Amino acid sequence: MNLAVLRDTGPSPIDDDIARIARTTRCIAIVGLSPNEARPSWGVARYLKSQGYRIVPVNPGHAGSTILDERVYADLREIPAELAVDMVDIFRRPEAVPGIVEDALAHLPHLATIWMQLGVRHPQAAARARARGLTVVEDRCPKIEFPRFL
Repeated sequence: MNLAVLRDTGPSPIDDDIARIARTTRCIAIVGLSPNEARPSWGVARYLKSQGYRIVPVNPGHAGSTILDERVYADLREIPAELAVDMVDIFRRPEAVPGIVEDALAHLPHLATIWMQLGVRHPQAAARARARGLTVVEDRCPKIEFPRFL
């Protein structure tokens, strides 16, 4: 039986990006945030808020109400520029990602990061965001990743 020897080669480039995102991000728009406390989006938002990040809920079905004491917006276009959203965390199906990325690029002047949650990938939308200078993380969760670097 051959046993492979695992070597610690240090942090990967994505780890470097995640560490930087965790340290520098201040305001996160969470697209698809549910008011249902049993949903993963609510748990992630609660965690992020508990760590000092400003969260901005985005959910058209709950626009105008509040989730975790924050006003809910129908879409990214409605978020006031003064909130200075620098990361968009996407809790939507992959087919919704291109429209979300386009809205983010067009309406969020402080945007630095597009984050797609576990199970969410969209290579074309990711490439579009990267071409505009943004950092893109796909198929990961900040509630899992950020504690490794904070």
